[in-house]
Amino acid sequence: MKKINPIPEIVGETTDVESWLMRAGLKFSDLGNDVASIAIRRQWREYQAAVHRCCVTLHQPPSDVQLSGDYASLRIPSAALTNCEIDRLSNLP
Repeated sequence: MKKINPIPEIVGETTDVESWLMRAGLKFSDLGNDVASIAIRRQWREYQAAVHRCCVTLHQPPSDVQLSGDYASLRIPSAALTNCEIDRLSNLP
C-alpha cells in the first residue's frame, strides 16, 4: 500500500541548533538548567565537533554529509525525546 504522508528521512547535518532540536520535537526555549537539558547541550557540542571534522575531511558543507557509525547517535538529541520528558525531569526534587 502506498504511504499517503511519508515522513522524510533526516538527510544531511546542520549547524543550526533549532533545526537539530526539532529532530526530537524540541525547541531551544524548552531547555533549562536540569540534567536532561545539560545533557542535550553537551550532545550538541559533540555533534557540532563531529560535523565540523566530517566537513573538513570531506570538503563538503554540513548539508551534504551524514554522520554514521559511532557518531550517528548524535544526529538526534537523545537526552529527552519529547517536551514531556524535559518537563517531568524538571519537576523532580
